[in-house]
Amino acid sequence: MSTAEAPTTRRTLVTETVLVLGVSLGASAIWSLLDLVNKLTQHVALNHQTTAMNSSVTPDRPWLDLTYQLVGIVVALVPVALALHLLTRDRADARHAMGFDLNEPGRDLVRGLALAAAVGVPGLGLYAAARAVGLNTTIAAANLTHTWWTIPVLVLSAVQNAVLEEVVMVGYLFTRWRRAGWSVPAVVLVSATIRGSYHLYQGFGGFAGNLVMGVLFGLVYLRTRRVGPLVVAHTVLDVVAFVGYALLKGHLAWLS
Repeated sequence: MSTAEAPTTRRTLVTETVLVLGVSLGASAIWSLLDLVNKLTQHVALNHQTTAMNSSVTPDRPWLDLTYQLVGIVVALVPVALALHLLTRDRADARHAMGFDLNEPGRDLVRGLALAAAVGVPGLGLYAAARAVGLNTTIAAANLTHTWWTIPVLVLSAVQNAVLEEVVMVGYLFTRWRRAGWSVPAVVLVSATIRGSYHLYQGFGGFAGNLVMGVLFGLVYLRTRRVGPLVVAHTVLDVVAFVGYALLKGHLAWLS
């Protein structure tokens, strides 16, 4: 006895995206908003507070700490697998359709590096300006214990962030929301706003910078139909931030 499949309606598609976001970056946006409220209600100005990222869990036990870090990276990628699985149910080549493959490695690399350069320098300027006017915290981008695996784990964390955000926020959401009948401007702006929202834990500068980045990345994707360059650009930006901070924080006073 066979059961008929329910038709895929606009409401079903949007509900699916809400659920995927609810177990991934949408939940991060809610926690990030609460974290910002907590920081704003402290008796210390926002720009005098520090936001620590990539922190050790058990600094006194490096091997256990390494396990925590690697498990965290793997678990964070589960929503990517979920999003691709859901898309593949409708189109077997969904991963290739969004350009999440190695079919154009050279072109993806060049585009990604150019995009990272276009975002990175203005992003640093925005971060500095937001801190100067009291709208952003100080970002401590890497706080792992100094062991042989510190740099590799930071690089893996950068790759994980890039894959999670670009596959879910761009490749998956753009595909689903366009199929649900949303206009291109609505898709780009809503995705970018959510991207900015899960960076609110950094402050208003983090929100604004990532919102702009989300719009730019969305427009690039609409032009290229490939998330590959976005993953490259995001990875480069995070590697520079994480590894650069880890290597230089003891040598540059403005990093602390």
